[in-house]
Amino acid sequence: MRVLVTGASGLVGGRLVPALAADGHAVVRLGRSAARGADVVWEPAAGRLPRAPLEGLDAVVHLAGESIAARRWSAQRRRALVASRVQPTMLLATTLATLERPPRVLVSASAVGIYGDRGDSALDERAAPGSGFLAELARAWEAAIEPAAASGIRVVRLRLGLVLAADGGLLARLLPLFRLGLGGSLGSGRQWMSWIAEADLIAAIRHAIARPDLSGAVNAVAPGAVTNRDFARALGAVLGRPAWLPAPAAVLRAVFGAMAREALLAGQRVIPERLLATGFEFRFPELTPALRHVLGRPA
Repeated sequence: MRVLVTGASGLVGGRLVPALAADGHAVVRLGRSAARGADVVWEPAAGRLPRAPLEGLDAVVHLAGESIAARRWSAQRRRALVASRVQPTMLLATTLATLERPPRVLVSASAVGIYGDRGDSALDERAAPGSGFLAELARAWEAAIEPAAASGIRVVRLRLGLVLAADGGLLARLLPLFRLGLGGSLGSGRQWMSWIAEADLIAAIRHAIARPDLSGAVNAVAPGAVTNRDFARALGAVLGRPAWLPAPAAVLRAVFGAMAREALLAGQRVIPERLLATGFEFRFPELTPALRHVLGRPA
């Protein structure tokens, strides 16, 4: 197939592109700079997206968006996070919807943050959106893809959990502390963490492209969600280091502000019901084997 990927240089896209190429697909990378490897250049803020290279695509995977946890959420930062997701998604969706030869499927990233902080409740794709900035951001992000769905393109809204990768994301930020024996739970440690190994996420995206019966919201998380306390213990055990030093909630709130409350101290216990129902098989359904694989530490 001919597959277009946005965010191809990011944590997920950087792994997806070679995986699709290894499957024999022709990958077209849509980005903001040819110098950074983009085959097609767009300017979402200016509303510029070339139409001709998009004609006749078989599939599109939309992963572009600024990092949620890169810095404290000032008012300016919140606006930037919204703009990096909603405007590009709307531009892409409306352009695809009006092509003469549109793609059959559009897999668009979203996040489990759409569910808000729901305590111990188990959340499948039928769960209603929650409240808070992350939930509102994800709702606007998903709404922006509607023009493509309304035009008849099969749209998969892939709600990502914490992606386990040694060289990026939250895990990479935690590793230095844990390797020094200074790791531990965040706040009470009772908040749920819904995660997915990088290899399973890439496989889930390929699954979403290939399954014509899969559309709408799809939770891209492993079935083995854990509490933050158990995550810290598992990471410490895999590294062979103690994980006894919790980060007090008050300190996290003082340092990170609202981001701490929603991204660090809140959580969701998410179930990948639709992936499982369509025959997807997780290579790493449990946390400890996933961490061992990602960190290159066999049992």
